[in-house]
Amino acid sequence: MIENRISASIRQSQIDRELCLDFANTAPWHASEHPKEKLKTYNDLVKWALQSEILSEKEAQELISEAEREPSRAEDVLKRAIELREAIYHVFSDVSIGNLPAEKDMTVINLNLSKTMAQSRLVHTKDGFIWSTSKEKGELDCMLDPVVRSAAELLTSDGLERVKECADDRGCGYLFMDKSRNRSRRWCDMMECGNRAKAKRFYRKRQKEQSAAA
Repeated sequence: MIENRISASIRQSQIDRELCLDFANTAPWHASEHPKEKLKTYNDLVKWALQSEILSEKEAQELISEAEREPSRAEDVLKRAIELREAIYHVFSDVSIGNLPAEKDMTVINLNLSKTMAQSRLVHTKDGFIWSTSKEKGELDCMLDPVVRSAAELLTSDGLERVKECADDRGCGYLFMDKSRNRSRRWCDMMECGNRAKAKRFYRKRQKEQSAAA
């Protein structure tokens, strides 16, 4: 059942609060003038949820089938998902550089959180207490509940100060948790944006040296 699967996903997001950042990163080059969109269809949203282990293969297929029967409802869920993703991205991007998040972005997150909490309950299992949602099987927006709870948990945790955005000056915009001991990580990947920045600094240094020697 989807309810049981979501319970497991929410429990996992309490341990690993990066789910919301992964969701924000579904638009590469987010900070540039031309971000790329990975969630072009509802099926793309389902595939992301499957890859993130929010859904099982069977559940994903059930949702895709339901979306084919209710295309307008699936489109509405996709629009809501993208709106939520943009709010999550902008809030964590602002927080990562010490800015106050925009009220409109917090409103989007809070509205989604209210919907999630209204359908949430605590359930006791052999492994302790977990969150469960009362979503009916086939609810097309079921994958958004773990995402919004993940965002709420990260925003209210000590881990928030470790959230960073890639410092690439082209607008990479990748959000990540800096788990380095001295919190010095600046890039999404040292082999990509990091190497480019390193090469750029070296080139500028050489130019200055050459100008000084001329």
